[in-house]
Amino acid sequence: MEPVEIEAKTLIQKSKTPSNDYVINPYTGCVFGCAYCFASFAGRQFGRSVQEWGDYLYVKRNAVELARKELAKMPEHKRQGTMLLSSVTDPYQGHEKKYRLTRGILRELDAVAYPGLVRILTKSPLVTRDIDLLTSLPRAEVGMTITTTDDKVSRWLEVRAPIASRRLRTLTELNAAGVATYAFVGPLLPHFANQPELLDDLFGQFVEAGVTEVFMEHINLKRYIRERMDQVLTGEPEEVREAYVQARSAEHREQLDAIVPELLAKHGLRLRFDEVVHHDDNDALRQRLASNA
Repeated sequence: MEPVEIEAKTLIQKSKTPSNDYVINPYTGCVFGCAYCFASFAGRQFGRSVQEWGDYLYVKRNAVELARKELAKMPEHKRQGTMLLSSVTDPYQGHEKKYRLTRGILRELDAVAYPGLVRILTKSPLVTRDIDLLTSLPRAEVGMTITTTDDKVSRWLEVRAPIASRRLRTLTELNAAGVATYAFVGPLLPHFANQPELLDDLFGQFVEAGVTEVFMEHINLKRYIRERMDQVLTGEPEEVREAYVQARSAEHREQLDAIVPELLAKHGLRLRFDEVVHHDDNDALRQRLASNA
């Protein structure tokens, strides 16, 4: 799959996600192609369907130049905001090795000593390449998305993403280098409701990697996401298919919500936002965060 290079008009956008003020997406699309990804809508501006998620990538070749210009124009009070890389793509997918857009953007943030929090969210060990910049920035943290300790499950749902065990090692490497980290369990997979011992094991491995905080989200199974998930589930055992049907219910989420706190307490882990986030409740969460600011 050959990426398409494009000229972007803007780069730094206001974020629609809770706890992030701004977001930078150096790419449109993501070759990791995770079956559950809510961002599979992102290619519609280029006429790409949800089913094509993972099969295209648009590279914003002028992203570093835009970062430099937009940061120069940003008022000092706005530079206090949290900057997320990224929300609808992975900033360290394989083509970053060639284009180095994420590294270039981090360099621009470092050049102005961006005082707000720079937050990375990725599934890729390539993030360790930029430890020098992450430790140079006034405030930076890396979130590693890890949804399972089972590499077979990881390969099934996260198609071309680095396997889960490699991501756990990446967290260990980042923590050893002095980079603040958190684990993102997004989505919280349906089978944990019936097999909480697997979630127990996942949390235990987070602690071994040096993680102290987790951010968790219930699986988002809106219709456009189910279109892709249904393809993945075809041919799976009935109990697996049924688990993903049940995951759409409030009862299922309540069951998981009851399991998570006990296991977090067992491992001494903090839960970001004090709850497992559900996409339909994002507006309520955003309002609560604003009132506590």
